[in-house]
Amino acid sequence: MRLLKKYPNRRLYDTQDSVYVTLEDVRQMVLANESIKVIDSKSGNDLTRSVLLQIIAEQEGEGHEPLLTNRVLQQLIRFYGDSMQGLLSRYIEQSVMIFLQQQELYQRRMRDVLSASPLKLVQRFADQNISFWRNLVRPEQEGGERHMEATSMEEAVGLPPLPEPEPEPDSSRADAAQHEQGGTRGDSAEDPGTGGLGTREKGRGKTGSGGT
Repeated sequence: MRLLKKYPNRRLYDTQDSVYVTLEDVRQMVLANESIKVIDSKSGNDLTRSVLLQIIAEQEGEGHEPLLTNRVLQQLIRFYGDSMQGLLSRYIEQSVMIFLQQQELYQRRMRDVLSASPLKLVQRFADQNISFWRNLVRPEQEGGERHMEATSMEEAVGLPPLPEPEPEPDSSRADAAQHEQGGTRGDSAEDPGTGGLGTREKGRGKTGSGGT
C-alpha cells in the first residue's frame, strides 16, 4: 500500500518515492490497481475518502459522464443515518465487485476468441452444438436411459427419421390368388340346373313306383 501525506498547503507527499504528487498522479496510481492511503500530516486522520471523492469531482468537471446521477446521489444522502446504511454500503460494494469479475471474464473470453484460429473456433462450436443436441435426444428404454449416437443429420439435430416407402403389391400373385379362390368356389357349388332336374326325376320315379 502506498502511503500519502497531505500537508496544510493541500500538497500530497508520496512517502514511498519521497516526492510531491498531484491528484492526477493519485488517479494514475488507482488506475494501476495500487492501493493508497492518505493521512493528515499532523493529526494522522485518514483522508483517503475525501481525496478519492475530489478526484471523482474533477473527472466529472472535465466533462466525463458521471457514474452516479443526481437522483442516485440524493438517495445516498437520504441513507446516511438510516438503519439500512451499512447494508446498502455492503450491497453496492459487492455489486461493483461482481460487475468487475464478469467484465474480466468477458474480456478473457474475447481474448481467447481473437487469438484462436477461425477453423478451430468453428470446429469447437460445431462439436459443442452436436454434443448439446445429442444430450437432448437421449431416449429412455426399459426404464433406463440409453445413449444413442447420431448416425445422420436428422438424428444429430433431433428430427425424426424419414419414413421408408411401402413396397408395391405384386399384381400377378394377387390375380393368381383370386383365380384360385374362384375355382374352389365353382367346384364346391352345386349346378342349379342339373341339381334341380335330377331331383325332379327322382321324385317322379318314386311317384310311379308307388302307383304301380
